[in-house]
Amino acid sequence: MTDIAKAAGCSQATVSLVLNNTAGTRLSQQTRDRVIEAARELGYVAPTFSVSSGSASLSKLDGVIGFVVDQLGTSPEAVVAIEGARQASWNAGNVLLVAQTLGDPAMEPRAIKALTDSGISALIYMTIFTREVEMPAYYYGLDIPIVLLNCYTSDYAFPAVVPSEIAGGQTATKHLIAHGHHRIATITGEPWMQAAQDRLTGYRRALATADIPFDPDLVIEGGWSASAGYSGTMRLLSLPEPPTAIFCQNDRTAVGCYEALKEKRLRIPEDISVIGYDDEDICRHLIPPLTTSVLPHMAMGEWAIEHLDTAVPPRERRHEITKLECSLVKRSSVSSPGGSKADLKVQTA
Repeated sequence: MTDIAKAAGCSQATVSLVLNNTAGTRLSQQTRDRVIEAARELGYVAPTFSVSSGSASLSKLDGVIGFVVDQLGTSPEAVVAIEGARQASWNAGNVLLVAQTLGDPAMEPRAIKALTDSGISALIYMTIFTREVEMPAYYYGLDIPIVLLNCYTSDYAFPAVVPSEIAGGQTATKHLIAHGHHRIATITGEPWMQAAQDRLTGYRRALATADIPFDPDLVIEGGWSASAGYSGTMRLLSLPEPPTAIFCQNDRTAVGCYEALKEKRLRIPEDISVIGYDDEDICRHLIPPLTTSVLPHMAMGEWAIEHLDTAVPPRERRHEITKLECSLVKRSSVSSPGGSKADLKVQTA
């Protein structure tokens, strides 16, 4: 494809789109003809070329897209994103090849080389934690489209998609405020993580918008685990004035929160409301089912595939970071302070 691109005077990505006959691409017939003619002259014989109605066309040939992620086993988000990319890839007749690198400085370049040697026409690069990354120089030299998923670079050289975490934290907190809560606690993730920082920022913005004073005693530093949710909830319940609602910044934390509240014989949501974040499968099976926010990794995987055509080299173009909504899934773990009668007033207001 590199040789054909040089001969046809276009990018390797354009060659890939033409040879794979990728649906939905806006390439002129003149460009398609030029690529096919260059392929013929270079003796490229993998597909069978044919001419129909005066224009050249290709028989359908499946493309191959590489998907690199630093970690697969720590949480379901990577698998969900891969599934979103897989669905979008298969819809266009493309195959997805996945590699886990653990961010290893020696093994990651070898994994990328193995993918490029196998003939991938594009690459998606994902990190399990939302963050800014410094892409090694060899990525800039790859002559294929590259999209970043759940991460971004400071030079904005690659299209990037991340969750809208600040808005997600704000939406979750506003939902509690709308039910009449003013003493709202939150159990955060690890403070060095951008997702935890952004969700806390959203929490504080929602309080400020509602003119509710920020109380640092209601913010418990956690660690995304059920044990952190349990211990954090116990600390909150020991306050002279405990909260009426707890925003757990992930669902595993909420599981521990549920256990602590039940141990104290407090009812959810009649005595205290609980809201989570991530929408893991367990949310539907808790008693009561947990109100939570969706991490849009499925949509992010789809977005990455759909925007490969904007990621073609060279890397001089600057791309805005796309943020996808963390929508709220309303279930039964939130009501107004004081129980069902007050909650009915909120619903009818």
